[in-house]
Amino acid sequence: MKSSSLSLIAGTVALAAVTGFAALAAPGDTSAAEPKAATRLPVERSSLLCPAPGRSDLAETTYTAYTPAADVGGGGAGTAELTASTAATADGTTGGTGKGDGGKEEDKKKDDKDDGKGDRKKDSPKPVLSLKEPGKPVTAEVSGADAPALVGTATGRLAPGWAAQQTTVVEAGARGLLGVSCTSPGADFWFPAVSTAKSREDYVHLTNPDDTAAVADIELYGPDGSLKSDVGEGITVPARSGVRVLISTLTSEAVEDVTAHVTTRTGRVGAAVRTADDTTGSDWLAASVSPNGTLVLPGIPADATSVRLVAFAPGDDDADLKVQLLSPGGPISPVGNESLHVKSRMTAGVDLKDVTRGEPGSLLLSPTKGGEGTPVVAALRVVRGKGAGREAGYIPAAGPVGAQATATDNRAKGSTLSLTAPGATGTVKVIASAGSKGGEQVVKTYTVKGGTTLAVTPPVPSGLKGGYALTVRTESGGPVHAARTLSLPQDGVQMFTVQTLSDDRGTVAVPDAVQDLSVLDD
Repeated sequence: MKSSSLSLIAGTVALAAVTGFAALAAPGDTSAAEPKAATRLPVERSSLLCPAPGRSDLAETTYTAYTPAADVGGGGAGTAELTASTAATADGTTGGTGKGDGGKEEDKKKDDKDDGKGDRKKDSPKPVLSLKEPGKPVTAEVSGADAPALVGTATGRLAPGWAAQQTTVVEAGARGLLGVSCTSPGADFWFPAVSTAKSREDYVHLTNPDDTAAVADIELYGPDGSLKSDVGEGITVPARSGVRVLISTLTSEAVEDVTAHVTTRTGRVGAAVRTADDTTGSDWLAASVSPNGTLVLPGIPADATSVRLVAFAPGDDDADLKVQLLSPGGPISPVGNESLHVKSRMTAGVDLKDVTRGEPGSLLLSPTKGGEGTPVVAALRVVRGKGAGREAGYIPAAGPVGAQATATDNRAKGSTLSLTAPGATGTVKVIASAGSKGGEQVVKTYTVKGGTTLAVTPPVPSGLKGGYALTVRTESGGPVHAARTLSLPQDGVQMFTVQTLSDDRGTVAVPDAVQDLSVLDD
């Protein structure tokens, strides 16, 4: 074989690894090669970021991490670790402490505000969570207000589908069951349903996974458009650090329904909003799916006493939306709220009250005139209970489960899985993993009729000890959207939190290289 042929093959393989596109053809052959179907391969690296859990000394936080057992594994044995970040405030000054797995405090009072660079090798924080094998979750617990944000990376066979969640219980003050799925870093996040009202205390949490500083902007939009702010621009998030920003300090206007838009000028961050209300407790609000003409907000509890929809149209056009509740029996149009008009770059809110009427459901927003419609983002504020026992949670618009999606931190009791098929009937496989301390995997299949929501008590691992993960995989039919509700009622308060499940992007499509062996001459 000639050396030129070897070089050509090596270059082609490298190109395929980087771009996913490559082909070999005989010299002088000008005919186009027929494209072949893409092969889906497991990702070999994943990143997750978890915001700092809270500000209460009474907070008890559980972290859970998990990678589903795959039919085909990733490359190598791999690692998956979440470690403590350096705490930081909105001015970019780092400081504070993080607790490792053994509870030992690690002083990280390093000032990264100059350029966000630090000697991270010397820090070498001990992992808070370290996953050893696919198919079995690991957990860790921390207490108090000093629990840090977490940053982490999974590689090899632990990377595809790697998922983590933090769940915090606060029994007094801004009480609540606060749950949030740890997110991948990005540069663009939308948060409808935040507020600058005097009864609310909402914080945007930004976490930087990289070794250089990130710079972020936060824009706020109310019912009348942009809320004036000079302090939401150029927020420095130091390297491998977390920053929290009190939304009400970004503007002098007190507004009930606000949309926050987080973007980065440089670098990447993970973003989530920690909400708190004087009367309905606190929870996390995850980012809405990217702007789209049709949105699904899955997993409204059957006993919801109040549901408020908040939507925002980021483009130049107004949006006219049809509002439907996908109930167990089919689509229902809420009386008096069959449609919603959302003006360009203005936030619209509507009180749907007890729209579920004792049945679980999901909300479907679609263009009133059909077609693709005007892109919007949306979220729900859901209240359970009455009087002093009220508790609020949030449901952002979410994408379908796709090939696979996972919710970690499930308990023997208290989990509800909501499955919604907004179009055609879909069938999914639900896998209850082995327990973190023992138990055997259980698998069950569900078929969701088109236009309905199916709420089930999910399968529980046999002989369960500890917590477990739920993985939902699409088997056939139309797209299915999903959400997991975790409930821990205490002293008459319906404490709960809802996490949506969207495709974990555990695989990537790589088109097969086209190879003409005629170039491999002697």
